[in-house]
Amino acid sequence: MGCGACCIAPSIYTPMPNMPLGKKAGERCLNLSDENLCLLFGKPERPDFCAMFQAEDSVCGSSQADAIRLIGWLEGATSVVG
Repeated sequence: MGCGACCIAPSIYTPMPNMPLGKKAGERCLNLSDENLCLLFGKPERPDFCAMFQAEDSVCGSSQADAIRLIGWLEGATSVVG
């Protein structure tokens, strides 16, 4: 079973299958399987944002809860308030 935090915590502004408007931070991607694996992995329709994500301890911590907290913090720290 995967972690899936990178498919839950960040916002994604790129249209993708099942989510033509992207997704909000904290919203579970509809392309995330019940096993927390990306159903778009390796496919051309996978957003560039997702393909560029590199899982590492400093971003993911040691559990899904850590990863959601850390990625969520990064999301908030880098969001543009308009």
